[in-house]
Amino acid sequence: QLQLVESGGGLVQPGGSLRLSCAASGFTLDSYAIGWFRQAPGKEREGVSCISSTNYTYYKDSVKGRFTISRDNAKNTVYLQMNRLKPEDTAVYYCADGGNCDYYDYWGQGTQITVSS
Repeated sequence: QLQLVESGGGLVQPGGSLRLSCAASGFTLDSYAIGWFRQAPGKEREGVSCISSTNYTYYKDSVKGRFTISRDNAKNTVYLQMNRLKPEDTAVYYCADGGNCDYYDYWGQGTQITVSS
């Protein structure tokens, strides 16, 4: 069965850091693009970052310079390192896989990020 599991969420103060993990099972993650999305209460889901199957990376403008997406193929895991977090980063974060950074087929369950002082 194809499955993505996010972990690493929690409560952090503004300016702090968290690292999210997206662990894949049932398929080899390095054959796919992996995207990170987030959804805050009352707002639409938005794309945050993506890493393609050829390791090109993309970021939403508001997270550029603060977030970094990466792969560890040996662990079949994609990470999202989040630094200098802001209250507006508060959301449920999801990872998803697809053939490229424009199309996604499977989604994880989400993990809550709360940035508050």
